[in-house]
Amino acid sequence: MREFGDPLLHRSGDGSLPKYEPKSTKAEEFICHDEIMDTLAYARENRTNASLIDAIIEKAKLGKGLDHREAAVLLDCSIEDKNREVYRLAEQLKKDIYGNRVVLFAPLYLSNYCINGCVYCPYHTTNKHIPRKRLTQEEIRREVIALQDMGHKRLALETGEHPVHSPIEYVLESIETIYGIRHKNGAIRRVNVNIAATTVDNYRKLKEAGIGTYILFQETYHKKSYERLHPFGPKHDYAYHTEAMDRAMQGGIDDVGLGVLFGLEHYRYDFVGLLMHAEHLEAVYGVGPHTISVPRICKADDIDPNVFDNGIDDDTFAKIVACIRVAVPYTGMIISTRESPKTRGRVLRLGISQISGASRTSVGGYADGEPEGEDSSQFEVSDRRTLDEVVCWLMELGYVPSFCTACYREGRTGETFMGIVKSGNIHKRCHPNALMTLKEYLMDYASPETKLTGEHLLHREVEEIKDQRLRDIVRRNLAEIESGGRDFRV
Repeated sequence: MREFGDPLLHRSGDGSLPKYEPKSTKAEEFICHDEIMDTLAYARENRTNASLIDAIIEKAKLGKGLDHREAAVLLDCSIEDKNREVYRLAEQLKKDIYGNRVVLFAPLYLSNYCINGCVYCPYHTTNKHIPRKRLTQEEIRREVIALQDMGHKRLALETGEHPVHSPIEYVLESIETIYGIRHKNGAIRRVNVNIAATTVDNYRKLKEAGIGTYILFQETYHKKSYERLHPFGPKHDYAYHTEAMDRAMQGGIDDVGLGVLFGLEHYRYDFVGLLMHAEHLEAVYGVGPHTISVPRICKADDIDPNVFDNGIDDDTFAKIVACIRVAVPYTGMIISTRESPKTRGRVLRLGISQISGASRTSVGGYADGEPEGEDSSQFEVSDRRTLDEVVCWLMELGYVPSFCTACYREGRTGETFMGIVKSGNIHKRCHPNALMTLKEYLMDYASPETKLTGEHLLHREVEEIKDQRLRDIVRRNLAEIESGGRDFRV
C-alpha cells in the first residue's frame, strides 16, 4: 500500500499552504489537498504521542465530535491500549446517541444505463456485455410489492447516469409510483435517493417529491485520483460532483448522506477528506451529514478489486468505523450487504446504525430475479440472508431492528433533527417508534421463530422505558397494532 510523500512538496510556490476554507463553497477550498497532506503528516508524527492522544480521547468523551486533524491522529495511533480505548468510546457514544436500534432498508435499482466511464463500476458505458435494463413503472410496482412483502418500509433508489434512460422526470415518476403502492399492510414510507450530481432546480424537484435523504458517494476526495478513476462522462468533473451537497442544500434538501468507496485511494486521505466535507456542511448550513456510508470496493462483473492497490483489511475497516463514530457522533452510519455477516456484526458495535437487508443490486432483482446467465448487479453481495434472518440475527445480538420513518414524516429533518440528536433526546422518539415498527413487522411478516424472539425483546424493552407516560403510550399502541392498527409514531 503506497504512502504519500512529504506534504511540503504540495505547498504553493511561495512555500505557504493554501488556506483551508470550510465555509467556502468551492470544492478545492473546503476539501483542501494541502491541508489533508499536512494533516496526514501531523498524524504520522504523533501516532505514538500518548499525551496528545489522551487529550483527544478526553475531548471525544464529551460527545461533541473531533475535527479532521484530531481524528486523523486517532486513526494513525499505533498504541494498542489507546486504540482499544477508542473502540470502547465509539461503542459507548453509539449507545448514548442511537441506543441499541438498527435501522433497516433496501436498495432499489431502477436502471443501469450510464454514460460515465468509472473504472470501478460495471455500469461504465464501455462495458458491452452487462445486460442493460430500465424498469417500467409496472415493473417498479412489482419490485416494490416484493419488498413490501418482505417487510421493508424504507428504500434507497439507485440509477446510473443517463440523460435518456434515467432523466430526472423518470426518477420523479418512479418516486410517485413507489409512494402510491399499498399492498396488504405494506407501504414504503421513506424513499432515499442516490442519483448522480444534478442541479439546484432538480434537487428542488426531488424535495417536492418527498424524498428522505439525498445520498451521493464521493468515491475519493483526491482530485487527481478522482479524475483518473472517472476518465470521461459528467462524473469526471470533480468540482461539480464534490459541490453537489451544496446544491442539494440550496434546493431545500436538508438531509444529505456522504460516503467514499474505500480501496480506491489511500484510506487515510479519504478519511480526512470525508471529515472535512462534514465540517464544511456544518460551517455553511449548520447541518452536518445525516448519514455517512463506508463501502469497500468489491468484485462486480468486469471489475476486479485487486487491480486497485489501496484495499483495506477488516481490522483497518473496523478502526475507520470507530474513528468516524468518535469524530462525528451525531451522524447515522450505514453498511451494506457488500460486507459479510461477520464484518457487519463487528462494526455494528463500533458505530453502524443502519444496514441493508436482503438486498439485490441488480435491476429487477426482487420480483422475478434474473434469467440464468444474466447479471446486471452493481456489486456482489456478501450477506445473502433473508430480511427475516437479518431481523432475527439483530435481535439475538441485543439490537432492536427498526423500520421507523417517523422523523422524516413529522418534519424532524435537517437542523431540527440534528438538534434532537445532539441534545441526547433522540431516545424519546426513535426508541418507541422502533418498537412499534418492529411490532408491525412481527405481526405481518415474521417467521414463528423470529416472532417469538421479537415478542420477548419487545416486552423487555418496553419495561425499560423510564418515562411512565411514554411507556403507557407504547403499550397502548402495541396493543392497537395487535388488533390491526398500523403506523403509530411519537
